[in-house]
Amino acid sequence: MKNRKFFWVVILLVMLAFALPTQGAQAKKVLLKTQAMFPLSMPLLGKPLVWFSDMMKKASGGQLIFKLYDPGKLVPVTEILEAVSKGHIQAGYDAPAFWMGKVPAAPIFGSVPFGPEGPEYMAWMFKGNGLKLWQEAYDKAGYNVKVFPIILCPPETSGWYAKEIKSPADFKGIKMRFYGLGGSVIEKLGASATMLPPAEIFPALEKGAIDAAEFSSPYVDVSQGFYKVVKYNYFPGWHQQTSIHELIINKDVWNKLTPAQQAQIELGVRASLLQTQAIGEGSQGAVIKENAEKRGVKNMYWSPEMLEVFNQAWAQVVKEQCAKDPMFNKTWNDLQGFRAEYKIYSDLGFLPRNKDK
Repeated sequence: MKNRKFFWVVILLVMLAFALPTQGAQAKKVLLKTQAMFPLSMPLLGKPLVWFSDMMKKASGGQLIFKLYDPGKLVPVTEILEAVSKGHIQAGYDAPAFWMGKVPAAPIFGSVPFGPEGPEYMAWMFKGNGLKLWQEAYDKAGYNVKVFPIILCPPETSGWYAKEIKSPADFKGIKMRFYGLGGSVIEKLGASATMLPPAEIFPALEKGAIDAAEFSSPYVDVSQGFYKVVKYNYFPGWHQQTSIHELIINKDVWNKLTPAQQAQIELGVRASLLQTQAIGEGSQGAVIKENAEKRGVKNMYWSPEMLEVFNQAWAQVVKEQCAKDPMFNKTWNDLQGFRAEYKIYSDLGFLPRNKDK
């Protein structure tokens, strides 16, 4: 009888031992208030974050909730990095070049003039040192955040203009909304660049506060209505052959997540990168065609001479930025080294571009 009682006591203890971790996991529900820089209804730049949030909830069985907020609902979009770092909000979604005044190397992780296309960028991020350097840049600047690439956009247009740009001289005196390092390039040509938040671009165009604007790809730009004010849309997006947007999570919050929750987020952002690349590249052609046929847009392609002017101006910007900031210099040199090795394969492995298409 004593042995039988002992047996059942042991069984009960074993059952409790297995049950306790499960109860602990069920109690580990995490809510991350997440401020977005782009409207959650915006194609490619906002809607994918909703998709990511939904997937995280499903994958975690409701234990990992990214509660999303449209721009300005919690903090101004220009304060997202600061707010996440200080723990005022748990997470944020933004474009890294908006922090170039605070973290000079940040734009390199979002887009680089004459830089890599999507697959090459991802190769640098996950196979090269891209992700490690990105985290290092924020760490050295004193920001208490964990950073992830979450949205991968296709090549952008290089702007909407009210008139045809025939030579570098036509940039002189132009006031233009331009993103990131590309803005520094056009300023070399005599333009004045400002990096307005998304919601302010159309009103500024409409009121004449700016003469031209660069924002995103045709699929996104059409939703903003730029074609109603300006009709010349220039290609290629020499300044953003790829655009990467980031998810930042307060590092203290991140460190308190379980390994399973951290793994779910890691997998989720990688799934989002694939999702956005597929949607982005698969949605442009129809819009470009409709712009020309239904909206009176003139789709323009820069001449080789103009592209070379941009490239030379970019070389000056790079030289200046590398001299100013050690982290920018370190990151740029690492990316260039990776690209040189990548080129060995890409020159042999890929078909040459068909210029007739």
